[in-house]
Amino acid sequence: MIDTHCHLNHPDYAHDLPDVLLRAEKAGVTDVICVGYDLETSATAVRLAREIRMIYASVGIHPHDAHTYDPGADMLLRKMASDNREVVAIGETGLDYYRNLSPKNVQQAAFRAHIRMAHDLNLPLIVHSRDAQADVLAILKQCGVPAAGVVMHCLPSDPEFATQAVELGCYVGIAGPVTFKNAEKLRGIVSKLPLEQILLETDAPYLTPHPHRGERNEPSYLPLIASEVASALGVGLDEVMAKTTENTRQLFALTIEE
Repeated sequence: MIDTHCHLNHPDYAHDLPDVLLRAEKAGVTDVICVGYDLETSATAVRLAREIRMIYASVGIHPHDAHTYDPGADMLLRKMASDNREVVAIGETGLDYYRNLSPKNVQQAAFRAHIRMAHDLNLPLIVHSRDAQADVLAILKQCGVPAAGVVMHCLPSDPEFATQAVELGCYVGIAGPVTFKNAEKLRGIVSKLPLEQILLETDAPYLTPHPHRGERNEPSYLPLIASEVASALGVGLDEVMAKTTENTRQLFALTIEE
């Protein structure tokens, strides 16, 4: 399995990252995509990816920090993505109207800039959407879905959004919330998704799956998410593991280590 979205660049892993990665490997997680959420963590993601075989990087600025996105930031992100083959995506980017830590118009401008970057560099785009689904879809349609692909990170419990995202050709990332006891609506949405467009992710250290809620999340918990996806779809766990891994390698153009 591949964890397509985690934040091993977060300070929570500063003291025990080797142990975290060892537990991931023992759980069957062969690779992880470490996602940047500002300039500093994007640079850290790149460094980790250069140092550790099982880590790939994505670079971007989260909508919370969209107010920091300026021409200088754009130039630095483009350089990171262009100069390092370990960078396999742009993001995370998108819109978050739940916290609104950056003004909506500023978030939208930064989102458009990330989309342009994904187009220009021919890299997939990792999109965060919280309470902003209509605007996320509208901006993607206006700017054009990047040819390299899009993943809707941590699919929200919004069936119309899921349907439209799939129709646009986006992949959808399923994370820990699908395991929560009160997530029947989300599991119902997952049950109708095509397996060919599903990815698995932890969003570690956030969104820890049941039965570990309240603890720090980590990639070794990915099998819990895979199992819930298999149950929702009514297919075998092995099928989910194999197909989501194939999806991930295709989207992010990951090579298989011999």
